[in-house]
Amino acid sequence: MLRTTLCEQQQSPLTVKDGDLVIVYESHDRMKPVYVTAGKIYGSKFGNFSHDDWIGKSFGSKVTGKGRKGWVHLLAPTPELWTLSLTHRTQILYIADISLVVSYLQLRPGCVVLESGTGSGSLTTSFIRAVAPEGHVFTFEFHAGRAQTAREEFERNKLSKYVTVTTRDIEGQGFPEALAGKADGVFLDLPGPWKVVPSVAKSLRPDGVFCSFSPCVEQVQKTCEAMAANGFVDIETIEILLREYELDRVDRAPLKRISADLKEEDAPPNAAGIAGGKRTREEAGLDEPAKANAEEPPKASQASKAGASKPKEETAKMVFPRPRETARGHTGYLSFGKLGVVG
Repeated sequence: MLRTTLCEQQQSPLTVKDGDLVIVYESHDRMKPVYVTAGKIYGSKFGNFSHDDWIGKSFGSKVTGKGRKGWVHLLAPTPELWTLSLTHRTQILYIADISLVVSYLQLRPGCVVLESGTGSGSLTTSFIRAVAPEGHVFTFEFHAGRAQTAREEFERNKLSKYVTVTTRDIEGQGFPEALAGKADGVFLDLPGPWKVVPSVAKSLRPDGVFCSFSPCVEQVQKTCEAMAANGFVDIETIEILLREYELDRVDRAPLKRISADLKEEDAPPNAAGIAGGKRTREEAGLDEPAKANAEEPPKASQASKAGASKPKEETAKMVFPRPRETARGHTGYLSFGKLGVVG
C-alpha cells in the first residue's frame, strides 16, 4: 500500500509481503509499480526476477535476476514515486507543482479537499497523504471510465477510505450541495475553471483556499476576474520552471587553471599606467637581478628525472554540478485565492 502518514511508515513492517505494491527502480528515469504476487515473474532488460525472491526482502533491497545478469531496487511506494511511475490516463502534475499546491492550500491532517478532475490520480494521492488519517478527499471526474479506473486503483492501493471518486461534470453542474461550506481547499484542473468559481466559493469554508491549474494565460485572466467578483482575496498566479542539475566527476587541475585565469582577468589595472601614478620597482630597474634569477629554469631534481608521478592535487577528481542540457518548459499556471471572511 501507499504509506499515507509518518506514523504509518514507522509502525508498518518494512519487508515486502505477498500483495504489496513495490516500485521497481531500474534507473533514475525508469521505474515501474508492481504488485507482488507469489509465483509471478517480473521481466525487464536487466533480467527475469521471481516475485517469490522478493517476498521477505526489506524495502530498498537490491535484487539480482535469474542468472545474475542484472539487478533492480525494490522501493517502498510513496506519492512522489507513484507520480513518477504511474500509468498515464491524462497529463499529470509533477512533484514541483504538487508540492506548491499542497503547501499553498495549507493542507494538514483532518482537512477536507475537493478536486476536479481526477485524471490519473497523481495529485489526488498527494492530497490523501496530506489530509490522512482524519481528513478526506472528494475527487470528481466527468469521464466515467477514468473515474472507475481511479476508484479501482485507490482500492488496490488501500487508500479508498480516504477518498471518494464521483463521476460528475463539475463545469456544468458545480459541486454537490451536500459539500457546501465543508471544504478547506479546492483544486481545479479544467478547461473552463472560471465557470466553477461561484460553486467553489459556496463549497469553501471561510478563509478556505482555492487553486486552479491552467496552461493558457487567457484562462488565468478569466479565472482571476471571476475570483475577484466572488469574494476571493490574496489572488496570485505562479509559474514553476524546473531546472535540474547533474553531478559529474571532473579533474580538479583544469578547474584550478580556469580559476587562476579568471582572477587575472578580474585583477585591477597597473597603477603605473595612470597619469601621476607611481612607478613599480620593476619599471624603476630595481628588481633586475631578481628578474634574471626568476628567468633561469629550475634544475630538475633526481625525483623528476626518474619520472616521478604528478602532484596529487593535479590528478585528483571532484564532484561538479552542471545544469542538464534539456529542461522542462512551461507546464501551466497555478492561480490561488483565499475566500474572504465577511463581517
